[in-house]
Amino acid sequence: MSNDLLPIGRFARLCRLSVKQLRHYDDLGLLAPARVDPSSGYRYYRPDQARDALMVGMLRELDVPLSAIARVLADRGTDALREARDRLEADVARRRRALRLLDRVLDEGLPETKVSVVEEPAKRVRTAREPATPTTIAAATGACVARLLQNVEGEPKLTGLFPLDMADEFEVRVAIESEAGADVLPGGPFAHALHVGPYEEIALTVHGVLAWFGDHGHAPGGPVREVYLNDPGRTPPEHLETRVLIRLEDVR
Repeated sequence: MSNDLLPIGRFARLCRLSVKQLRHYDDLGLLAPARVDPSSGYRYYRPDQARDALMVGMLRELDVPLSAIARVLADRGTDALREARDRLEADVARRRRALRLLDRVLDEGLPETKVSVVEEPAKRVRTAREPATPTTIAAATGACVARLLQNVEGEPKLTGLFPLDMADEFEVRVAIESEAGADVLPGGPFAHALHVGPYEEIALTVHGVLAWFGDHGHAPGGPVREVYLNDPGRTPPEHLETRVLIRLEDVR
């Protein structure tokens, strides 16, 4: 064995990583040892590999995904780090919105939601779709809206369509009323409530409507509809109005 190689234990101490972590990174193809003893399987590393190992450890502490770290080590570029930073920034923004919502509940308690039953007509629409997770709903909805509003003038009538049963992955849809649309939003009886305030607080109103279903023994049917009544570009968040509609499955 070359005297320049460090056994895995000494290399781990140098890089402030555990032997278990180094073995895991080797198994993933992220940080391969310079030599593996063919008889014992013992791993050895070059001292100049410490820089990569320290980079891996630091980025993992910052919650950068291993896939992004692999790209950083492979091409020495910054694109993967910028993407990881953008994801972290989006997560911080989401957590800040959650904190504001929690503060409101702590200050005011759960809001009382005024629910009425309305008959909605069927509407012909154009629809945009985006895959989403519970943490990317806002971004997916925004992408749908942006596509639908291309070359649209006047006051478009937009409706967000969200699954009643949240899964790890699902589809977000946004519909815009159009006589030439290929899709139809079915009509029928709906439980209805008016949400006034920021979009990120709509969940409070949705929960209030679902609580009404429980109180009155009705069966809700998805998707949850959010009908946006204002232009968020010209309306302060606290004055935004959104109709929340959930179908009454057991009423015809």
